Amino acid sequence: MALHTWFAFFVACWLICLSPGAGAVASMSTGLRYGVLRGGWNILGLELGLVLQIAIVAAGVGALLATSALAFALIKWFGVAYLLYLAVRQWRAPTQDYDTLGDDHQGRRRGVLLIRGFLINASNPKAVVFLLAVLPQFLDPSRPMALQYALMGLTLITVDVVVMAGYTGLAARALKLLRSARQQRLVNRGFAALFAAAASLLATARRAAV
Repeated sequence: MALHTWFAFFVACWLICLSPGAGAVASMSTGLRYGVLRGGWNILGLELGLVLQIAIVAAGVGALLATSALAFALIKWFGVAYLLYLAVRQWRAPTQDYDTLGDDHQGRRRGVLLIRGFLINASNPKAVVFLLAVLPQFLDPSRPMALQYALMGLTLITVDVVVMAGYTGLAARALKLLRSARQQRLVNRGFAALFAAAASLLATARRAAV
């Protein structure tokens, strides 16, 4: 991949990753509720989901999602259901004293946040089809495909980690301000509405529009 081609892809990555979506909502929600360190587990899950999406595109399976209405619908509606589940969980989330969260609580939450982040990205077929449309535009047919996909994947994941860490960190800065139960309930319900909005947007996704 030529340097100018990679740089164009690098710029495109920032535009893609900065676009608000379910991953950004999850990162802000996690940062606000659990802080930066535990928010990193959510980010790790998101990136593992992104790795899966890139691998699907590189393997050519992404074309199946672009052409099969059934495959696209099954994954899409699973994603919608999962985001609505997260919305309900966020709405009903109990208030807590952030100063008393112990190491044991943190340990139990790591796996949950990791799996949650992974499922958010892995259950978004529109993202796979989007990558299927974008990534090939930067490929050089005369060079090894695997290396180019690996380079683009590494670039996209690196940018996404920075962006999601930024969302998590900004939300975590507000954590110390949310001490009253009423404030926490309002914020939880606000993020519940955002998860529900993300589910609604995913529900409107159509293969022909990608």
